[in-house]
Amino acid sequence: TLQVGSTGNLGLSIGITGAALGFHTVVHMSADAKRWKKDLLRSKGVDVREYAGDYGAAVARGRAESAADALSHFIDDERSETLFEGYAVAARRLRDQLAARKVTVDESHPLVVWLPCGVGGAPGGISYGLKLIYGASVRCFFVEPTQSCCMLVGLASGRGADVDVRDVGLSGETESDGLAVTRPSSLVCELMGPFVDGVLTCADGEMFALQKRLWRCEGIFVEPSAATSLAGPAWTAEHGIPPALEDGAAYSRDTPIASPMLSERRSASPITQIAWSTGGSLVPADARASYLG
Repeated sequence: TLQVGSTGNLGLSIGITGAALGFHTVVHMSADAKRWKKDLLRSKGVDVREYAGDYGAAVARGRAESAADALSHFIDDERSETLFEGYAVAARRLRDQLAARKVTVDESHPLVVWLPCGVGGAPGGISYGLKLIYGASVRCFFVEPTQSCCMLVGLASGRGADVDVRDVGLSGETESDGLAVTRPSSLVCELMGPFVDGVLTCADGEMFALQKRLWRCEGIFVEPSAATSLAGPAWTAEHGIPPALEDGAAYSRDTPIASPMLSERRSASPITQIAWSTGGSLVPADARASYLG
């Protein structure tokens, strides 16, 4: 048996893959997960178990049930080093894609990557891989829903996974189901806290506007949670790239954003920005229409 706790696409990928490989696959999903994802999983023969609570409740239940079965493996997005390393492989693939496009990445031609962040496993692993490859030539920023910015709260407070966004007055509610997490991964906070270059928040209204704009301008459809990464390039178009953090420094609304790397002619800028947008190809037609209507 394979088991996983998820609000969205991790459960979707593990469920579909596990069932295709012949495993009894159980996906524990919170109330935040979209109905079409649960329906798709069930159509593939996946055992989907729904919980009234949030992502944390679904993960805890799945972890406990798997631990009680000697023939069950739980894929733990909060604590799994193996899954973290798997995400890091994406950095090598990106390196090869950039090389094929003859995109230079060095200190004079920095790479800025904006990564949607839920519990932190995927963006943490990807950032880890990118930092290993490019070192100081890459800056990795996490982008989170404003009401569910668990990584920002965990890192800014210094409490990591010991703090919930609801502890500081946020609701934890967002339409970006894959990012609807109220407490960050302790593994990612510990490993990547010193290396994350910053965290940006994106309100749901802006997220939907970016999703529609990407479709209108480029003909590319992504889920709302994937569209949050576009908030990074949109923000830097107005403010520039934040400077590298010095030891002990922190970004705030008052941080000066003087960026000599951004030229007045953006076409001549030596910066390559990447909005990491995954999720969208499996969305059914009626759900797409509701997002874009």
